[in-house]
Formats: sequence, structure tokens, C-alpha cells
Amino acid sequence: MPNTFDAFPTAPAQRGLLSGALAVAAMLAGCATAPPPPAAVPATPAATAPAAPAPAPVPEEDVPRAEAASFAQWKQAFAPRALAAGISERTVRTVLPHVRLQRIVHLDRAQPEFTRTPWQYLDSAVSPLRVKNGRAKMQQHARALQAASQRYDVPAPVIAAIWGMESNYGGNFGNYPVVDALATLAFDGRRAAWAERELIAALRIIDNGDIDAERMIGSWAGAMGHTQFLPSVYLQYAVDADGDGRRDIWDSIPDVTASTANYLANSGWNGSEPWGVEVRLPTGFDYARAELSTRQNSGAWAAEGVQAASGQELPAMAGASVIAPAGARGPAFMVGSNFRAILRYNNSVNYALGVSLLAQQLAGGTGVQADWPRELAPLSREQMRSMQNALNARGFDAGSADGVMGPATRAGLRQFQQSLGLPADGYPTQELLQKLQQTGAQ
Repeated sequence: MPNTFDAFPTAPAQRGLLSGALAVAAMLAGCATAPPPPAAVPATPAATAPAAPAPAPVPEEDVPRAEAASFAQWKQAFAPRALAAGISERTVRTVLPHVRLQRIVHLDRAQPEFTRTPWQYLDSAVSPLRVKNGRAKMQQHARALQAASQRYDVPAPVIAAIWGMESNYGGNFGNYPVVDALATLAFDGRRAAWAERELIAALRIIDNGDIDAERMIGSWAGAMGHTQFLPSVYLQYAVDADGDGRRDIWDSIPDVTASTANYLANSGWNGSEPWGVEVRLPTGFDYARAELSTRQNSGAWAAEGVQAASGQELPAMAGASVIAPAGARGPAFMVGSNFRAILRYNNSVNYALGVSLLAQQLAGGTGVQADWPRELAPLSREQMRSMQNALNARGFDAGSADGVMGPATRAGLRQFQQSLGLPADGYPTQELLQKLQQTGAQ
């Protein structure tokens, strides 16, 4: 926009940035103690699909005066960084003064007391109701889903499954103003640098005219819309499929489905392979090889005695891995590049398995055939830390005792199981914890 502050004796580019920053800083300073209320959300015409229900408003927080003053100072310091990143002075002027602290930092730092077992997660993620609702949504929006599928070579049930997992088919976008949430995390979060980058990306979306700040509602972590794109992901992969000049992942189902498929396609989706298949493992299978890092083609797995649970021939897959999410007593799956593409959406095996199994049932397939070991109780975070400490004390390197089950802990647990002559599946159980504590006491 034209520069209206010509009194500063600096180079033209510097003069525009400096003047804009000073003007914004003055505005922020003037409203630091009593910010004006956010502008009313403008009425919007109906899009190609009904908009999701309006989120519940986030009540104004009773922020301590000192914290409010610190946040106001942070906004003043952030304004020139936003301008330097290419955000327009108009957006910085109109958006930043209304940004408020949200009580979300504890969510970013919180850890649940108990880990969730795979079957507990999947019981909810792939519930009969979600399958039923998903099939109805696929029928309702068949044209948009098929168009996205054909354009990006990603199956419609997979796109719909992502939609169902991320927002329950548009039923829950979250109820936080995205700019406020990211500003709060950037101001006082454990991932401040990441949050500030996402905040600048969110401001860029507003700058581009895709959505107003007041309507940019999402999760406490800044994920937005029907399939919960972070702002940086939106900028890179969102698509204007309905041709209205806006990439609208909030109200346009054609844009939602195309954007989601575009992201998966760019994450390595291979249209010639399935996500994977449930398998039966041969007697004596080495569960230490049941890792995503162990890859070979499906023919090699078949030669070792791995069979499809359905009794049919294993599908042709290159670079396939065998995983056993609940250890030797639970189901096993052979997964490939498409499973890894889903992991790029959310780096959780449970999540990727949830999307895959939901897509399979949306397409008319079956659920998991083998039984989950539901008799196994999950370990609490404290119990997991005790297991990690005990493994380390016995010389089985489990990494840091952080209460989180990761590759290092799984490797250490497998070594302990091998020392006892047990299947080395690396799955933590109360029984194994007791064995560790008993042997440690001897």
C-alpha cells in the first residue's frame, strides 16, 4: 500500500516498514489496557455445503494485569516482525489490536495420566456411528469427493475418513480464534518459534482474503476447518476447487475434499496400492522386525509365511512393513507408502490405522478380524517412567524416562523380552513391568 510516512530519513523500503511498525505499535500501545471488542462476525452467504455449526464463543479471560501488560508488549514487538515477513500494514493494524490471550498453554503442556491402547483409540475413531455418518456424507457429497479423487488419485473413502477423523465430518472445528491461539502459544508456549511461524501464516491467509480473522476458528493448536489444516499447510496445499477465487476449507466441500486429497498426493500417496491389509503372521515370527523402518515388498513377506487375514493373496506393495500395534497378542497389518502418507498428516500409528480402517469400512469393507487383547490394562505415565528407569538400570537402553513409549523404549523392552525368551514385540504390559521390578530387586 502507498507509504504515508515520508518524514523518516531512511531508504524507501526501510521507511515503509519502520513507519508501519511505529504506527501499529502506537495503536497497540493505546489499546494495551482496554482493547476494543472484536468486530462482529459478518453474515456470509450459504456456500456449496452447509456451514458447520457456529462454535461456542470463548469467554473473555480474567488475565492478571502483569500478564496482560507482557502480552501487549509482545504484540508490539511482534508487529514489525509480521510486517517484515510481508504481512500488510492493514492486516496488522486491524487484527493484532483485537488479539487476546487464551488459556491454552496448559493444553500444550498437558499429558494424559494413562496412555490409550490401540483398541481404545479405534473403538472411538472407527465407531459404528462414525461409519454410518461417513457413508451418508459420502452419498451427500459424492460429486465433490469423486472430483477430488479423480484429480489427485486418492480414493474418496480415504478423503472422507480424514474428514471424519479430523472434525467428525464438519461437526467440530474447535472453538478458538486461530490468531488468538497461535499468538498465545508464541507468547508463552513451549513451541514459541513454531507458533510464531504459524501465526504469520494465519495472517497471510487473512491478507490473501480467503477468510476474515473473526471467522478463522479452529483448535487450540491452530488447526482449521473441516480437515484441520495448520495455516502453513493451508498456504501450501489448499485448493480453490469451486472456482470462486477463495480457498475455503470452512464452508466449501469441493475445496475441502480437493485440498485434503492434494495434501495426501503430495505426501506420497500411491494410487496403485492399498493402504495395507490385515495379516496373519507365521509361528516364530520375529516381532523385532515389526517396525515401520523394516521394509520389503509384499512378495518377500509372503515368502516368509505372512498371509492376508482374508485368505486372499497379499496385495502387491513395494516397501511394505509389518506392524503389530498391540504386540504378539493382537492383530497385525502389512502397510506401505500410503500408510506413511497418512502419517504425514498426523504422525501417530493409531491415527493412521484409524483413518485406514475407517476408509476401509466406508468403502464397504470389514473391520479388524483378529481380537484385540482387551484384558491388558494400559500403563500410566508414572508406570511407563518406572519401566524406562528399570530397563536403563538393567542395561537395556530405553532412552530418557519421559513416560512416553517411543522407539528407544520399545527397543530396550525387546532386549529385555529376548533375555527372558519371550516374543520380542516391545509392547509394554503390567506383567512385564512386574518382571522388571522383580528382577531388579534380586
